Amino acid sequence: MSRIGRMPIAVPQGVTVTIEANNAVTVKGPKGELTRVLHKDMIIEKENDTLNVKRPSEEKQHKALHGLTRTLLANMVTGVTQGFSKTLEIAGVGYRASKSGTKLNLTLGFSHPVEVQPPQGINIDVPAPNKIIVSGIDKEAVGALAANIRSYREPEPYKGKGIKYEGEIVRRKVGKSGGKGKK
Repeated sequence: MSRIGRMPIAVPQGVTVTIEANNAVTVKGPKGELTRVLHKDMIIEKENDTLNVKRPSEEKQHKALHGLTRTLLANMVTGVTQGFSKTLEIAGVGYRASKSGTKLNLTLGFSHPVEVQPPQGINIDVPAPNKIIVSGIDKEAVGALAANIRSYREPEPYKGKGIKYEGEIVRRKVGKSGGKGKK
């Protein structure tokens, strides 16, 4: 049995979970509503204020889907109650971020500014010119947008310039020694 898959998911007060016939699960909570169609073979049961995921057989695919389905459901419940956020840090001379309306404007040393329009339901906040906070109720969408923003200028190993996740450690390399060349 999957250690992750067999754990029950606690549904807090104020959250409603609706399970349709084709495993379309809708979770409504104080922060919003999420809908997702999960694999048709997985068995999702709602008992009082808990959700349980069961697998129909011991096949390899069902074993793999068991923990995945449980984690996706748990992320939906967490998203509509607490939400998710990723913090990005910008390092480099002249590199900065600003916000105009809902758009994020990035100055990253290119000949043009980079504009990022967040998808529906995702919020971008810029508390400082070198800090970006991406937040929302869908964990997958928040992580994808944060990775997309980071991909515009990934941190380089010599000076550490670029966009990195908060707490990310960039392995640094030693530059050229500047000694005499070959004769």
